[in-house]
Amino acid sequence: MNHMPQAWGRPRDDIYGGYNPSYLPYNKGGYQSHANGQPTTHTQSPIVTGTSVIAIKFKSGVVIAADNLASYGSLARFTDVKRLKPFNKKAIVGFGGDVSDMQYLDRLLSSLDVQENYGSSGNGGDEEAESRAMMSAKNLHTYLSKVMYKRRTDFNPLWNALLVAGLDEKSVPFLAFADLLGTTYSSPTLATGFGAHLAQPIMRRAVPDEEASQKLEREEAVKVVKECMKVLFYRDARSMNVYSMAVIDENGVDLKQDIKLEEQSWSFAESIRGYGTQTV
Repeated sequence: MNHMPQAWGRPRDDIYGGYNPSYLPYNKGGYQSHANGQPTTHTQSPIVTGTSVIAIKFKSGVVIAADNLASYGSLARFTDVKRLKPFNKKAIVGFGGDVSDMQYLDRLLSSLDVQENYGSSGNGGDEEAESRAMMSAKNLHTYLSKVMYKRRTDFNPLWNALLVAGLDEKSVPFLAFADLLGTTYSSPTLATGFGAHLAQPIMRRAVPDEEASQKLEREEAVKVVKECMKVLFYRDARSMNVYSMAVIDENGVDLKQDIKLEEQSWSFAESIRGYGTQTV
């Protein structure tokens, strides 16, 4: 330490080197060119967001769904945002959370897909060999979880909750979660946002464990997901009645967009008590 009266308590320049002011703004003697003279900052909270993504396994694949609404705060601003992004014939990603970060990850996955296609050797039209060489949903989830964790450790997280659905290397149904902290886990039913509170109980009633998912038929899984999307529209103020749904199995990704809820009925609202002025 420097014990000279004019600089008492500071590290000595002749031992530790001069103080590096590069991170400071111009008005403090540094080199940062931020408009208001403050250090560069990162996103502290998401602005335009998408709500729930839900998914459920069945015996030969996975069904995943998300609505098309992107909300600007509490304003239902954008009504045509597709939050299910197919990666290849084995995997699809569902995005909840910040839409701009979703677009960044979508570009990242597009670049990865190009590298995978150009980096793999030709298989002479052998579809089986091509399928084995294709990146599985499990590998894609590992990649995305590392991206999310790296951004978290940079104190610049991607404000998303991701569901990765598809087939693993052995063509077994795969479903897993990753969030802005790099937290990961897998389950036969998964949901982000309000879906974790409203849709999970419905899906767990149909598929309480892995053994039950191996007995569930495709048609039953689609029916459960449609029922969950209806409940979310009724109960989640950040959802809408138009959504996308994909089924991933050994035949590839069957993605349907702009599906409208069927058989809507608000008659249940008459029996609700505890909201607003009640006359009974």
